[in-house]
Amino acid sequence: MKAQAAVMYSVNAPLKVEALDLSPPGRGEVLIRMGAAGVCHSDYHVISGQAGHDLPVVLGHEGAGEIVALGEGVTDFALGDHVVLSWIPYCDACFFCDHNQTHLCQTYKGPLWDGTMMDGTCRFFSNAGGPVRHLSMLACWADHVVVPQESCVRMDKAVPFEIAALLGCAVTTGVGAVLNRAEVTPGSTVAVIGAGGVGLSIIMGAKLAGASQIIAVDSAPETEAKAREMGATEFIAAAESVADRLGILVPYGVDHVFEAVGKRALQRAAIDYCRPGGKVIFVGMDANDATIDLPTTGITRSEIMVTGSIFGSACTTRDFVAYAQHYLDGKLPIDRLIGRRYGLQQINEAVADMLAGKPGRGVILFDGDTP
Repeated sequence: MKAQAAVMYSVNAPLKVEALDLSPPGRGEVLIRMGAAGVCHSDYHVISGQAGHDLPVVLGHEGAGEIVALGEGVTDFALGDHVVLSWIPYCDACFFCDHNQTHLCQTYKGPLWDGTMMDGTCRFFSNAGGPVRHLSMLACWADHVVVPQESCVRMDKAVPFEIAALLGCAVTTGVGAVLNRAEVTPGSTVAVIGAGGVGLSIIMGAKLAGASQIIAVDSAPETEAKAREMGATEFIAAAESVADRLGILVPYGVDHVFEAVGKRALQRAAIDYCRPGGKVIFVGMDANDATIDLPTTGITRSEIMVTGSIFGSACTTRDFVAYAQHYLDGKLPIDRLIGRRYGLQQINEAVADMLAGKPGRGVILFDGDTP
């Protein structure tokens, strides 16, 4: 069959939306008709070359859709199921899965980064016949995709695709960092550095957890309204003296400081904002070889915990479903996270808007060329 897809052929060049040949699902795979996909900064890391990837590749790792065909051996899903796609599937049998760290499962690591299916081959092919790779075994920026069944989590059909899609990365990464990694408790103070899609999700999660003060910090003043809409009680523009403002708002320092940008200077500053005995959580992604200097003696004396959180430290089969239910119950306003909607033909505009810092998450809809 043919699928419309946004293909990356070279670094720092516009994506090309074109028809690709898509092979039927193989053993243990399913064919998805995409409903919606998010636009994430991690996709831009591939576009810019910061995260190297073999080319050509169909990007997109945050999405949801409907199963329209089953490969041999698929027994856990049925035609018509609505699913969220996970860019970190898990095997439920390895060391990490046995230790309740499914988000660290290594079984799929090779093909995830290589852009192939588990058998080392691709399902997309160009008009010239060459293979086209799948980012994270997903390739969500296409109207139809073939994915492993392990990448799918069944979703209540009451959840719109555009909401379900954001569970696939931004929401789970942010909310999970709050609930699973930081374990924020009611009455805690929280600072969130960066009010993009993930930062806004951290804010949303902190409100769900019952934090008493949620302080958003961002370089773009225009993000204040969206940050407050998601639950921030205070907003500090990065042009201000952040440390001075925090010293007034939280004299003893912040209980939980989340860095959601992936900038070394901001990661280092996060440690200074944290109170003795508090936690600093790095959520944003920098270059793979990025390092920072740590005040080791200060960390020891103040007992600050510095840690990372990948994909919200999530168990996707548990957390996707739980967060969706929180949305349906009115406890997670994921719909407010969406700032803009696009058709697939507008993918380059969507990426440009994200880089320009326009508030909220951009979402690609697949029910036509325009939303």
